[in-house]
Amino acid sequence: MKLVDLITFVLLIIGGLNWGFMGLADFNLVTAIFGAATMLTKVTYLLIGASALYQLYHHFCGHGAGCCSK
Repeated sequence: MKLVDLITFVLLIIGGLNWGFMGLADFNLVTAIFGAATMLTKVTYLLIGASALYQLYHHFCGHGAGCCSK
């Protein structure tokens, strides 16, 4: 597993847990750690979103699935 795959996977786990906490207890883990509306919070959300896009591409096009020309 490449390092970027591991990092994006961990960020997606953090994002998923954060949504779980939001749904279960209305608790936002990211803002609890970094504060509300701070630059670190925004960067964290951007990295989680970019990780999701990377993993989607990697899952559907990175294993020879045929959806992307290489």
